[in-house]
Amino acid sequence: MSDNATIDGLAASQRIRGVLAPVVTPFKDDLSPDTERFIAHCKWLLAQNCGLAVFGTNSEANSLSMEERATLLEELVAAGIISSRMMPGTGCCSIMETVKLTAQAVGHGCAGVLMLPPFYYKDVSEEGLYRYFSEVVQRVGDARLKIYLYHIPPVAMVGITTGLVERLLAAYPSAIAGMKDSSGDWNNTRMFLDAFAVRDRHGDSATGWATSRARSGNDFEMDTQTSFDVFVGSESFLLANMRNGGVGTISATANVNPAAIHKLYVACGEQSKFENRESELEDLQTKLNVVRQVFSSGKFPSMIAALKQAIAIYADDPAWAKVRPPLVELTPEQAKTLATELKAIGFEMPGLGLGARSGEK
Repeated sequence: MSDNATIDGLAASQRIRGVLAPVVTPFKDDLSPDTERFIAHCKWLLAQNCGLAVFGTNSEANSLSMEERATLLEELVAAGIISSRMMPGTGCCSIMETVKLTAQAVGHGCAGVLMLPPFYYKDVSEEGLYRYFSEVVQRVGDARLKIYLYHIPPVAMVGITTGLVERLLAAYPSAIAGMKDSSGDWNNTRMFLDAFAVRDRHGDSATGWATSRARSGNDFEMDTQTSFDVFVGSESFLLANMRNGGVGTISATANVNPAAIHKLYVACGEQSKFENRESELEDLQTKLNVVRQVFSSGKFPSMIAALKQAIAIYADDPAWAKVRPPLVELTPEQAKTLATELKAIGFEMPGLGLGARSGEK
């Protein structure tokens, strides 16, 4: 059995945890997805111990058609990207499109799917959202399905509530695997952790830590009982999340700073083995916050455009800067500001330029 087949075979009984990037999608001059650059970036992320939450918010997923998403996933699989390291975003306003994308991901053995609620109609009821997710689970009809609910009210303006999670877990305990909380509100994340995260199999009564989850390689862990895994949507909350029973982060800046974020994740997992490491963990968290602040400072048209510009700079590949309308690229002056600020904090993306351009192997 090949290594990939072995790893994929484990996915049914193991959960993906750790650091994942909502992989930015490169575009050609005609605005079609640049498959070769996309694959190259995914390979670089995997080499940095970063999983792939392709077709997330920072992937410009809702600027992609369903067919484009499906084609890109097929291309990733054909390129040998390990499917059990992927959590594709499949949530659409249409139940039927969500079902098609989800069934495709499950069929390829992806570790799970990240699912937005239907977000066009506002002020929908909990009952309506429950029916939506219920329809998806039943229509996919596959025991391998693992849904991670995507809570991002600043963008979607339709949120995930504890009441909705409770109902879904009661009805579909195997299919509802966890959530990504991109509310930006730690109190909200803590509420979901306190309500649903299974911590007793990880907790350390002496330290109060609940985080023996971290792994240095594929970040898999045996799912010995049903759990609801909580990822934070920003690495700024990673340390707090891991202290309280969370399982990692799915973060925009993991596209450019994956190794450093993974370092904190692993260090958190080792906390119960070593005493007096709190200052080290706080230091790692502070360093991550400095990098994230550059990209989220509001000086640039969007974080997505700034992330792509950073890749363009460090891969020496200007084509990476392109975004799809309605987003716009950084101006030359903004690009210069970004480069200057990243240089000032000693930021690097080692190995990025190796094969980063389209057509290189």
